[in-house]
Amino acid sequence: MTLTTSRRGFLRGAAAAATVLYVGARPDGALAAGHEPSMLTPFVKIGSDGSVTAIVKHFEMGQGPSTGLTTLIAEELGVTMDQIGFEFAPSNPELYNNLFFGPFQGTGGSTAMANSFMQYRNAGAAAREMLIKAAAEAWGVDAADLQIAEGVISGAGQSAPIGEFVAAAAAMEPPAEPRLKDPSEFTLIGNPAVKRKDNDPKTTGQAKFAMDVMLDNQMVAVIQRSPRMGGTVAGFDDSGAQGLKGFIRAATLPNKAGVVVFAENTWAALQAREALSIDWDDSAAEMRSSSDVKDQLIAAVNAEPEYNVTGADLSATQAALDAAETVIDRTYYFPLLAHAPMEPLTCTIEPTADGGVILHDGAQMPTGPHMALSNILELPMEKVQVNTMFAGGSFGRRATPSADYQVEAALAFAVTDRTRPVKLVWSREDDVTGGYYRPAVAHRVRVGLDAEGRITGWDHRVAAQSIMKGTAFEGMAVKDGVDHSALESVPDTPYALPGMFVGLTDVAKATSVLWWRSVGNTHTAYVMETMMDEAAATAGRDPVAFRLDHLTGDGADQRRLAEVLTKAADEAGWGLAPEGRAQGIAVHKSFGSYVAEVVEISGSAEEGVKIEKVTCAVDCGIPVNPDVIKAQMEGGIGYGLGHVMRDEITLTEGVVDQWNFPDYEPLRISDIAAIDVHIVGSGEAPSGVGEPGTPPAGPALANAIAAAGGPRVVELPMVNAGVSFA
Repeated sequence: MTLTTSRRGFLRGAAAAATVLYVGARPDGALAAGHEPSMLTPFVKIGSDGSVTAIVKHFEMGQGPSTGLTTLIAEELGVTMDQIGFEFAPSNPELYNNLFFGPFQGTGGSTAMANSFMQYRNAGAAAREMLIKAAAEAWGVDAADLQIAEGVISGAGQSAPIGEFVAAAAAMEPPAEPRLKDPSEFTLIGNPAVKRKDNDPKTTGQAKFAMDVMLDNQMVAVIQRSPRMGGTVAGFDDSGAQGLKGFIRAATLPNKAGVVVFAENTWAALQAREALSIDWDDSAAEMRSSSDVKDQLIAAVNAEPEYNVTGADLSATQAALDAAETVIDRTYYFPLLAHAPMEPLTCTIEPTADGGVILHDGAQMPTGPHMALSNILELPMEKVQVNTMFAGGSFGRRATPSADYQVEAALAFAVTDRTRPVKLVWSREDDVTGGYYRPAVAHRVRVGLDAEGRITGWDHRVAAQSIMKGTAFEGMAVKDGVDHSALESVPDTPYALPGMFVGLTDVAKATSVLWWRSVGNTHTAYVMETMMDEAAATAGRDPVAFRLDHLTGDGADQRRLAEVLTKAADEAGWGLAPEGRAQGIAVHKSFGSYVAEVVEISGSAEEGVKIEKVTCAVDCGIPVNPDVIKAQMEGGIGYGLGHVMRDEITLTEGVVDQWNFPDYEPLRISDIAAIDVHIVGSGEAPSGVGEPGTPPAGPALANAIAAAGGPRVVELPMVNAGVSFA
């Protein structure tokens, strides 16, 4: 019995209709249409029964593309949201590449809507015009007199459902430049009443996640990995597992990174793994502890930087600081952080009758694992299929440059006889102790102020563990030796900061590091916004007015940041907090979106801080799905606050100390009393919403704690700085 979707899920429904109209893109990028599935892998398909399906090229981990991209098709085609379904696209980077990633199919960087907005609108509009043209020819009327609304073509005294014209439309060439609706015509885009398409299947249990896969005759595989980065298996003894019900066998992975245990079910696999005795070779393993890493990072920001990022004259910045009336000097430290999505990592490799395989996975970047399985299993690319399923969160973890867990599954499958499906399962403990982490980072910032409280110099040093160096993304993200993901929003800050110098130093990573929700913005926004706040306080200025004074000029960044900053302050009642409460504010641009947040707290650092309310203003361009945008802001705020409050991953001689949620505690619903999100209307192209809510959250809380008389928190998590939470 199988609980998964069909291996040919992207063609589901086609066989039930006599003719199907497909509209999408050819490899050359031009729109194309057809009626045979083999001719075209589409963005939209329409059956002769009138069924409409959006083919979603970005996977769904809770951030909303299954709703957003479907909305674009429905809007331009002229159907209601109840009349359109969605399916996840197959792995095909020629047709479904992320336009911002090059020839690579993937979801990340809050790019789903930004890179697909025009693609999907054009596909929906082309389908609309083709169906109208077919109806006009059948009725002998002018196509200009016809329209589609709620799936019905009408006008010139005629009316019929779109399904009646699918066969004729499928034989046509799509228009090269279909007419797109003017925003004044939108009924779905920007409509707050449009709800998520995946709500019902998720709440009823019909939605299938990678963890739900249960194929006939499958084996479950779990891996005992080296507890240290670089450690390898020297040998193992599985005699303790022999005789356990359900245990099949154990084997060293071909790369010697761990021992894989095969069993008939997950419980048996986990129990057998506990019974293994493994000898590890740590001769090339990482042995540093967190204190060692921290010392190296702090030393690096207090020394001459390895890279002068902006090319500014350091001596000029030093002279400005020497001449300043006041200098604020702060050193920050940010620990490793785990992603900890609610659904731990898992995927299943299923052999097919023709000698190929199907990867059932919440595939965030299908191209990577597709290529990896082809290489490891020595199969041509066409013999590897990827069935993308729902994922229970990611925050970046399911998209590694090395396709780590899919490679593990392939290596495990490779040491079997390849006749049975193999489902790889990570436990929560595996995820917390053996995953990829947000890098540890240090900053040192010195800000000079003159007698009038104006900034005269800004010396900003960063020491970080590079995410991109040594990966397939190095060529794209590293320029002149600088990994720019470590510096996001610092050298290109929208603030007008005289005498600014930015330096970067790389420090060797002590474990695998990876992008984490909002990547470098997780720490750069914290530093920039707490320093701006402290500079305002030192100058005796209101924090909002001080920021506005430094968002000078008529550039789009300055204008849009000022607008969300003012909006958040107004909606929060800035400066009007009730007695016993304090407010902090932060504003930040990331992934093309502008977000300001005000955190209002009660209590004190000593007796316990309570987050009473977070007020958020966001400008993400045209707000395609306001309901999704609000949910993503709320989730991003909670994610950002929870981690700065309590969380860190620490190492003892290279081994992770934390193991599960009891000592890596996620945000709890009781931690925030209320979140109020305001969407600033915009006619600009849509930008990301999955990540931009996270960066301002931490500094806004830190600034509120300082405003309440608490410490300026420069070392995270906050509980390590003496801040307690009610």
